[in-house]
Amino acid sequence: MHLSPLSAIGDGMDPGFGVYVHWPFCAAKCPYCDFNSHVRHQPVDQPRFVAAFLREMAEARELSGPRTVTSIFMGGGTPSLMDPATVDALLNGIANQWHVPGRIEITMEANPSSVEATRFHGYRAAGVNRVSLGVQALNDRDLKFLGRLHNVADALKAIRLAREIFPRMSFDLIYARPNQTVEDWERELKEAVSYAVDHLSLYQLTIEEGTPFYGLHKAGKLVVPDGEQSAVLYEATQEITASIGMPAYEVSNHARPGAESRHNLTYWRYGDYAGIGPGAHGRLTIGGAKVATATERKPEEWLRLVEQHGHGMIERELLDQEAQADELLLMGLRLKEGVDLARWQSLSGRDPDPDREQFLIEHGFIERLGNSRLRCTPAGMLILDAVVADLAC
Repeated sequence: MHLSPLSAIGDGMDPGFGVYVHWPFCAAKCPYCDFNSHVRHQPVDQPRFVAAFLREMAEARELSGPRTVTSIFMGGGTPSLMDPATVDALLNGIANQWHVPGRIEITMEANPSSVEATRFHGYRAAGVNRVSLGVQALNDRDLKFLGRLHNVADALKAIRLAREIFPRMSFDLIYARPNQTVEDWERELKEAVSYAVDHLSLYQLTIEEGTPFYGLHKAGKLVVPDGEQSAVLYEATQEITASIGMPAYEVSNHARPGAESRHNLTYWRYGDYAGIGPGAHGRLTIGGAKVATATERKPEEWLRLVEQHGHGMIERELLDQEAQADELLLMGLRLKEGVDLARWQSLSGRDPDPDREQFLIEHGFIERLGNSRLRCTPAGMLILDAVVADLAC
């Protein structure tokens, strides 16, 4: 799939229509990860999976109807374990089902341990024009603690290659790691900024049930920063990134103006997106109604379902307007631009509770942007879940 150079966002507040493709395979499972990712010790039959992805795309197209795609995202798992020919086939499959203009954002997640120049050039030739690298830390001790297969030298090599080959690049870091001081994080973040082209995703380490880290934490063998220390680290993150022209546009994402992730904005602005592949979720407007979709998580079971029935979808839930209003609030308050109040009111059928809103404004957690938008303040972002819960009541 050959596309012209990537354009800037320039989309106002349009949520757009995205296509998400989930490649579920990893070379190793990280101890903090609760994503739908699976390790296989035998080579994955990529042509067979490609055929299944293409069949599920056709089913998604039947549900969505004709749409113009505004972004494509290949996540995982580790999509950079795919052959370039696999990526090319998947992108062509999307273009066969929906209208895909030139110059849209096409992102692929990649791990530094699976990066090599020939593969990157192959992905670029297939149409990928933005890469998101799972760097996670910039010191070897913490990379080992996080279960990563790469070291800092591998990460820097991948960053250099990405900067040379792709028009846009982002990379991820995890902070609030055990024994990490604010000074440690400031040094690491300033180093990261010197490498980044236009975007950084900066996530606090969370202990998720079902992961190896959860068991260690429960047994008292893994201690992470408490709420107060995590808040200090978060505030330092905001100050440093803002000072160098990459402010937060979402609670964990930072970009130079115009370099925000177009695809992720579709999620946070509560747009439609088709989810393709094992464990992929989607939101589609079908006959004027919003439908939440989800596919089978286990790759081989998903493959069996697609080969037998044409898709691996196991959930298709019609969302009523109240549920949509709650999701709009949950996603939109993550953004610096906030929530479109008229859209929320049309879904919920009511205005925000004046007493709750006034309470949150007086305590410095939310603010109005004129009469049209509502957003969290930096203080509100620290207690985002509580703010959302209070406003949704």
